[in-house]
Amino acid sequence: MGRPSIPPGRYFRMLLVGYFEGLDSERGICWRCADSLSLREFLQLDTAQAVPDHSSLSRIRRRLPLEIHHEVFTHVLRLLSEHGLLQGKKLGIDASTMEANAAMRSIVRRDTGEGYKAMLERLAKESGIATPTHADLVTFDRKRKGKKLSNKDWQSPADTDARIAKLKDGRTRLAHKPEHVVDLDSGAIVCAKIHHADTGDTTTIHTSLKDTRAKLKKVNKKTAPQYDRPADLVGDKGYHSRDTLKRLDSAFRSRISEPKACGLHRWNGDHDARQAVYANRARIHTAKGKALLCKRGQMVERSFAHCLDRGGMRRTHLRGSENIEKRYAIHICGFNLGLLMRSLYGFGTPKGWADSSWVLIMAVVSDSPALLLIIFLPKGQYADESCAIVCLF
Repeated sequence: MGRPSIPPGRYFRMLLVGYFEGLDSERGICWRCADSLSLREFLQLDTAQAVPDHSSLSRIRRRLPLEIHHEVFTHVLRLLSEHGLLQGKKLGIDASTMEANAAMRSIVRRDTGEGYKAMLERLAKESGIATPTHADLVTFDRKRKGKKLSNKDWQSPADTDARIAKLKDGRTRLAHKPEHVVDLDSGAIVCAKIHHADTGDTTTIHTSLKDTRAKLKKVNKKTAPQYDRPADLVGDKGYHSRDTLKRLDSAFRSRISEPKACGLHRWNGDHDARQAVYANRARIHTAKGKALLCKRGQMVERSFAHCLDRGGMRRTHLRGSENIEKRYAIHICGFNLGLLMRSLYGFGTPKGWADSSWVLIMAVVSDSPALLLIIFLPKGQYADESCAIVCLF
């Protein structure tokens, strides 16, 4: 009959395990679920039942559309809204980089399909090296002038959505660009989109904000921007441009850091841009603007640290922007559920919540009429540090 299918609920729970356990690959998720009895119980599997294979996860992910994953994302946002963790009045936006599942050595030219190594061999032969070795190619590539890799000329045949970009650690690799819109009141991620890594912030901001307004309207109309007043939008200087500020004035009050100007501004009769830039400049110099900019650095950067570095998604094992966004949307759901769990129970992971009520009671009975009772409390809900209580009866 073939391999049994995976119920959608179990599929989404396994992806949540990837966030809470910090696992980057679906193969690692399946191994971890097969190794843990508590995770089996979380997946509602008996000890005799086999954990779904990673290839089954991939098949289910390809079959389920992206809209279903975003519906699960919206459902988690609705839970946050019911517990007062989603206000939607103060939003911060920023983007990071995610290393793609493709190697730089495999890139080819878009026009001819020629590989990088084949191009080096052709140029080396044209320069006078008859039979270039690998060492000759490395030396030739290092010394040749005009060396430049442009996304307009080169692409990866393995992942056509990956783009050449510089990562946060300074390496130049094929990458994708995740962008977060975060509620600055609670730290919840309202929107998470995957863009091409070579797309500027001033271009991707409109797509992310459109998705943010749609999600907030689905969750609660009162939290959506433009319901009673525009929401505050905070961003770094990469999002500052005249066209962006003009388009934001209708739905958001922009508080975007302004880069240092080189000389005088030339408006050329664009009075709307002039008014938007000066209004944004006045807002970021107020006490509220400075506090929101400081909070953006805390909340938004923290979301990337949890989801990409601690969550294991700094390098993806999937290919294609839509395919990656499916996995990443459920990854963000785990982050938001962690906020909800900390609000309700004081713990942000399933293991921490399960261990919170664990108490060891040991009684020592001797010939004397006294009874020695030792209660050991681990660090968690009942104590800031591990401690032992000794009672003598």
